[in-house]
Amino acid sequence: MTVRDDFPDGLARCAWVDHTEGYRAYHDDEWGRPVGDDGRLFEQLCLEGFQAGLSWRTILVKREAFRKAFAGFDMRRMARFGDRQVEALLADAGIVRHRGKIEAVIHNARRALELQAEQGSLAAFLWRYEAPARRGGPAPDPVPDPVPAEARALSRDLKARGWKFVGPTTMHAFMQAVGMLNDHHPACCRHADCEAARARFRRPG
Repeated sequence: MTVRDDFPDGLARCAWVDHTEGYRAYHDDEWGRPVGDDGRLFEQLCLEGFQAGLSWRTILVKREAFRKAFAGFDMRRMARFGDRQVEALLADAGIVRHRGKIEAVIHNARRALELQAEQGSLAAFLWRYEAPARRGGPAPDPVPDPVPAEARALSRDLKARGWKFVGPTTMHAFMQAVGMLNDHHPACCRHADCEAARARFRRPG
């Protein structure tokens, strides 16, 4: 994985970034920065599940529509969704209308509440699988270096707890997004920023 430096500001960024303003802003301001809030972590887990088989750009464009459709990804509210809400979501053109994925994130909201009750917080559980810095890009768009062992382990654990759409590649993408590893290319203008943010970040536990 390389960098590209043909941006108007002259800065080098990970090669997966294009000139789309929203995509570039996501790379610069969000991707790889550590997240410790349960709500934001759960949202990212849901969105990564919806991404499976699609481009992250597609999900990013629809992110606000997803937030509106899924009650701000409030786990407690989502856990109460039933058939009526599922049918309404399937009719919502603003999101990815895939019954399996819709039903999976509702199911996962219930599993997330169980995990919170058991572990104290979702963040405390997830951050146990933090991985060291690697080189890559947002999986699978394009496919980066092989999925790290930590992502495979997290996937196995969540699946054992009944979660759905949490395969190893999806978990790798999730971990990259929320700063559980720094996969910005070392020559990327945001690599050092993310390393500094990770150094300051107080791991939940």
